[in-house]
Amino acid sequence: MSAQFLHQLLYELPPELLPLFLHFLTLSLLSIGGAISTAPEMHRFLVGDQHWLSDTQFTNSIALAQAAPGPNILFVAVLGWNIAGLAGAFAAMAGIMLPSTTLVLAATRWAQRNKDSLGVRAFKAGMAPITLGLLIATGWVLAEPYLREPAQRWATVALMSATVALTLKTRLSLVWMVLAGGALGALGWV
Repeated sequence: MSAQFLHQLLYELPPELLPLFLHFLTLSLLSIGGAISTAPEMHRFLVGDQHWLSDTQFTNSIALAQAAPGPNILFVAVLGWNIAGLAGAFAAMAGIMLPSTTLVLAATRWAQRNKDSLGVRAFKAGMAPITLGLLIATGWVLAEPYLREPAQRWATVALMSATVALTLKTRLSLVWMVLAGGALGALGWV
């Protein structure tokens, strides 16, 4: 490697990369229920504190990634991409994946060996309401910009209500609900 390449690599990277990586590294350990459960904190940091993204960019990034085929966590890469291009996508994904992946691998091996212990069973039972609360907070952060707009408020509430009802009353896959929401959005109905 040439000295010029190393200089570019170390000194000409977007200044957002290190704070983005470190914040997502921290969020990784809080992402009980998946990375989407930390979306409210991502929103606070990326939109509120750093002003790297607008409300609309944040929500659209998540919607785009959720509508695309593939893992749920792709929204993290889209957020990073919108902040600092390919390097931002890599920094965000590395930050959110490294600690939690390492911890999950170690904890899963330990829990599998101790699956009948009272502590492991209590931990699993205690995590369910935390995960549910984090997912509800994520839903609120994603819906709030649309709920503030009078023209979109009732359509948003109707779509949210229909989604909750279908989820509770049927075995319909969430993929179909996401596709239906995308189609309604493309038609301009929500």
